[in-house]
Amino acid sequence: MSLANPETSAALSLLSAKAVRERAHRMLVIGLEDRLPNFRIHLDRLDDTVDLVLKVTRAAYPSDVIPFHSRWRHFVMNGCDRWADMAKRHSWRDRAARARSEFDLAIVSVFLDAGAGPAWRYRDPTTGSAVGRSEGLALASLAMFADGMFSADPHQPLRVDADILATISVADLARGLQVSDANPLVGLDGRVDLLHRLGRLVASKPDVFGRSDLPRPGGLFDRLAMQADDPGRLPAPTILSELLQQLGPIWPSRLTLGGIALGDCWAHPMLATEDATSGLMPLHKLSQWLAYSLIEPLQTAGVSVTDIDGLTGLAEYRNGGLFVDMGVLAFRESGAAELEHEVGSALVVEWRALTVALLDRLADRVRHRLGVDATALPLAKILEGGTWAAGRLLARERRADASPPVKVISDGTVF
Repeated sequence: MSLANPETSAALSLLSAKAVRERAHRMLVIGLEDRLPNFRIHLDRLDDTVDLVLKVTRAAYPSDVIPFHSRWRHFVMNGCDRWADMAKRHSWRDRAARARSEFDLAIVSVFLDAGAGPAWRYRDPTTGSAVGRSEGLALASLAMFADGMFSADPHQPLRVDADILATISVADLARGLQVSDANPLVGLDGRVDLLHRLGRLVASKPDVFGRSDLPRPGGLFDRLAMQADDPGRLPAPTILSELLQQLGPIWPSRLTLGGIALGDCWAHPMLATEDATSGLMPLHKLSQWLAYSLIEPLQTAGVSVTDIDGLTGLAEYRNGGLFVDMGVLAFRESGAAELEHEVGSALVVEWRALTVALLDRLADRVRHRLGVDATALPLAKILEGGTWAAGRLLARERRADASPPVKVISDGTVF
């Protein structure tokens, strides 16, 4: 594949957090000019949103010690950090071996983390609690990982092997996720297909995923560690770029340009440019969620991750729901709130893009209120503190099933 092809070069320019941020803010400018087809923007409601985010953050983290927003938070239940306890009990050969295992877990768990729907619950064997949505998916994926469901070696359960992912059955995943007619999960087949694609892709790239072991998703740790500079520093946007370029082909039925799979990138008529990327809005939500979730394993392994604010906020329904429920975003057509919308529809793309840009605006106001800068309070901590929790709180208060205020038809691979 020749980078001399202008379409290929244009496509690669969309595989970055910088492209997500730039185009999201362009969408916001168009919205502030009241030219968007689906939403109106009321920035006068943003200060009230900041108030709520600060209130929720202080309640959750009264000591002001806020961790990063990542998958690792969902492995904590009732104050017990299940992965940390498991990792302490395990005898690791070295720090890299632990990092590969943590990459394995994070990658599979995040790829299973698209919206579960309002009805599904995971019955936690340890506590007996019924846990739904993202936290339930996290606990289920951790239990499957600990049981060796993704490992080809019964003596090494804490790993994920490409060949196992490529052949895992719907029945196996349904069993691990406790899916039944009485406990339906949105997008189960889509999740299985995504794991199959991941397994086949990892197996096909031993130079990327099998440098120190059989091909496994966790082999990406070795590739990223090699890209750290001499003092061992790695910019967070590099993590995302690698995820998008190495794992991009797994995403089903999405746009391609110049032979490059664009992943979580969608068309919107208002984003005109002078090149082949005209009308395209990259969002890369699951990949950025994963990039945030790989920061801590890298740090534990001795790699210093820099420029964490180079990643963007996540274009998902809790952050996006926060802005709709607080009135910062308003449907141009009131009936749109009652309709179901395809994930690739202009309305959903617009909503998600505005969410990314508004998170930046909100983060600036939160920092100003607290008298701190982005180094002291990066966006990853504001998301955790934070916007995601505030969005969920409002959803629970306003709708019996805690669903988002925008009804999205999910295939289990985006939300």
